[in-house]
Amino acid sequence: MPIEKYYNLAKNNLFFLCRSITGKGTEQTLRIIKKEFPKLKILKKKCRSKVFDWKIPSEWNIFDAYILDKYGKKIVDFKKNNLHLVNYSIPFNKKINKKILLSKLHSIPHKPTAIPYVVTYYKKDWGFSVSHKQKKKIINDYKSSDNFKVVIKSKFKKDGYLKYGELIIPGASKQEILISTYICHPSMANNELSGPIVSMQLIKDYITKKPKKTLRFVFIPETIGSLTYLSEKLTHLKKNIIGGYNLSCIGDDRNHSCILSKYENSQSDKALLEAYKKLKIKYKIFSYLDRGSDERQYNSPYVNLGITSIFRTKYGEYPEYHTSLDTFENVVTKKGLTGGYKVAKKSIDILLNKIIPKSNVLCEPRLSKYGLYKKFSIEKKKNITRDYINFMTYSDGKNDLKDISTKLNISSKKSMEYLKILIKKKLISI
Repeated sequence: MPIEKYYNLAKNNLFFLCRSITGKGTEQTLRIIKKEFPKLKILKKKCRSKVFDWKIPSEWNIFDAYILDKYGKKIVDFKKNNLHLVNYSIPFNKKINKKILLSKLHSIPHKPTAIPYVVTYYKKDWGFSVSHKQKKKIINDYKSSDNFKVVIKSKFKKDGYLKYGELIIPGASKQEILISTYICHPSMANNELSGPIVSMQLIKDYITKKPKKTLRFVFIPETIGSLTYLSEKLTHLKKNIIGGYNLSCIGDDRNHSCILSKYENSQSDKALLEAYKKLKIKYKIFSYLDRGSDERQYNSPYVNLGITSIFRTKYGEYPEYHTSLDTFENVVTKKGLTGGYKVAKKSIDILLNKIIPKSNVLCEPRLSKYGLYKKFSIEKKKNITRDYINFMTYSDGKNDLKDISTKLNISSKKSMEYLKILIKKKLISI
């Protein structure tokens, strides 16, 4: 089974790290991936830097956190499950009464055994998460007059860094496909690690080959990471990206689903739908209005990279989502990951093989400069010059050769003939 090596790496090593949008857990995750793929670059951006309308928060590191009852017994312990602490909690070391404690304990009444995942990235606060069963036990076992000692050993570094990973596999063409996944959640299997597992397997598949197009893999903290990456690379990405995929929640074996790009007509969208068809897979398309991962940033106004998100069961649609129940035992399986991987691989292969012409000239070219402003003997009834102009009009990186043939109402053979001439004249690149 191709996915097994990275399944084991994630289950036995990566799962237990306390990741966040910054900090040591995220860096450790990147370094483990880099051991597998030394060509991975670990890049960084200074905290407090402005990235578009956002600002990277101070680097957060957590060393320990717990709650002691009046007998000195640990009743909540971060080291037993890193979801127990609200991610990005401020340092705290005080005695508090039961009423205050209960106000700081998050639980899910309708999921009594689940520890919820809670964050406070952009608001200075603290808290703990417990199962509702545990919260009820605290309510029942202690008096209202009882005090509790709360200790949170965390640290914020204003001069710290947000770190992310990038691995580029050069192709025969400068055109690029972006494969993005995130590394910012603590111990959850499907929501956090299924994307990196599939991405690592895809890297292994392509890294020793010369693909037809360049493949760009990124491992980033969700939202603030993609914003940071776009702030650094947007000009290059706008020029070279012809499509790509955001991989998230791709490891269960219950469903197949996706969110297409904003206008549902990108080359990535078309390739994914073709992959589902070729693999004979039933799938569900969620509206772009239901987006919630990094497809938001990659398809935002003036970015518009046409990135598609691939899931098994979409985030928020499975009962274990954002809780301690999202484990390799409960949710993620080798079979599920393999199914997600096959869809992603097939989609990328289809996209790699698409011929997507891009004009090298801004505005309409002056064809007489290139010896193309005349009728050829083979085109006595039709103005071939107009065909060249029309071909270049639709060569904007959004149409493949098949799309252009359809729009111009010409044969695939004729389209290929035009393409070769325009490439020879350096008016088009692929």
